[in-house]
Amino acid sequence: MLFTGEYEHTIDAKLRLAMPSEIRSRIDPERQGAAFYLAPGPNGAIWIWPERTFEDMAGAMAQSLLPDEDLLDFEEYLFPNSHRVELDKAGRIRLPERMLKEAAIESSVVILGVKDHLELRDPARWAEQRREKLARQHEIMLRARQALSHASRTDGTARKSDEKDEKQS
Repeated sequence: MLFTGEYEHTIDAKLRLAMPSEIRSRIDPERQGAAFYLAPGPNGAIWIWPERTFEDMAGAMAQSLLPDEDLLDFEEYLFPNSHRVELDKAGRIRLPERMLKEAAIESSVVILGVKDHLELRDPARWAEQRREKLARQHEIMLRARQALSHASRTDGTARKSDEKDEKQS
């Protein structure tokens, strides 16, 4: 599922956030699940994934009795700090108070659609970051194009190598 857009909302006294109807209407509980997972993002925001997306990503992580130290650190940080939340009948989710404090979010929030997830951010901080990103738009687009070009070449090289191995078999 692709998330896009920017939505301004408020968090009520019971720490509930109404998910935008545009987002709710696109979620198919059969495909994406009926709940969401919230986790601290690397940028200080609260990241939100549809239930199945988060579970699929978690399942795709390499599993081992002796995991890599970096992966172990990541898992020990991410999963204990993640929360599964369900939509209530009014289309709201309850946000954990600790997560809101850590993200410096109070009663107003900006919900950003960022490809495969949503992000909750403090509106004032997001406005400042957005201005900075707009000022660096050309640089950001150029770096993204270079990263995509590199990834495409790497994938193409890997595919050619796989095809060559198959022919030799």
